[in-house]
Amino acid sequence: MRLVILDWDTMTANGDLSPECFRPFASEIDCYGLTRPEEAAERIGDAELVLCNKVPITKAVMDACPNLRYIGLFATGYNNVDIPAATARGIRVCNAGSYSTNAVAQLVFAFMLDHFCKLPLYNLDVRQGKWCKSPTFSCFPFPTMELAGKTLSIIGFGSIGKAVARIADAFGMQVLVSTRTVPENPPYPMVTIAEAFARADVLTLHCPLTEETKELVNAIRLGSMKPSAILINTSRGGVVAEHDLADALNNNVIAGAYLDVLQQEPMSPDTPLRHAKNCVITPHIAWAPLETRQRLLQIVTDNLEHFLAGNPQNLVN
Repeated sequence: MRLVILDWDTMTANGDLSPECFRPFASEIDCYGLTRPEEAAERIGDAELVLCNKVPITKAVMDACPNLRYIGLFATGYNNVDIPAATARGIRVCNAGSYSTNAVAQLVFAFMLDHFCKLPLYNLDVRQGKWCKSPTFSCFPFPTMELAGKTLSIIGFGSIGKAVARIADAFGMQVLVSTRTVPENPPYPMVTIAEAFARADVLTLHCPLTEETKELVNAIRLGSMKPSAILINTSRGGVVAEHDLADALNNNVIAGAYLDVLQQEPMSPDTPLRHAKNCVITPHIAWAPLETRQRLLQIVTDNLEHFLAGNPQNLVN
């Protein structure tokens, strides 16, 4: 049995993970660092098993690879796979969910603490010798604030939204939740989207990208926020109307934005947010801690093992 891994480089930094864990499941393994869309069909060829992260597996690719039986994803999202085409051909598609909850929640609070504690600014001042010249023992030209008592609005209340809420509890924040599916006996006040935007000191997005959530963050909703509020997005870039957010930041409609995702990834040099005021952008790293990727790799390995044993798990079709 032949296994093809199409984009291993999306899983590893400096070789800190190895694909050798898949060796027991196939007599032949071809592992590619990255694969362009037009290369996918040729590289898969006669293989029965494929693992990938973002490479498009289209109907045309499946038509060209008649032996394909299984597509395993190094991701929760599966929009790169033509699911109806896979289903019609009896190809099983399995994803990896709930592996990054702790890591994403951690980055959300790293963003919050960056904003409210001003650590980079104070570190720079100290390195430039300004504390040495201070007339007082404590030098605090940049205003800092406590998280306690701040209102955190969470859009989306899946596993990550729930984890963020629990950490917010520990900081003494006031949590509001806006979600499509309201849980029974919710532990926090449930509010509308409009209320979530209007009342937030911090608004954090944890919803999937759907037709309903596309550009959920737009000029009208941003205009309803407090001028002191900040926006955090670790969900999907398409949830934010980027031109509207850039305008809001540059015109002091809100105080800042922290973004780990953008509509186009890798980032386009022309994105309006690249030089927007008070906008911190990280290159889609929320899921990337070593422990998180190790967990993801274990899920993908387990998925493949279960498929080969005849009892597939984490099926999306």
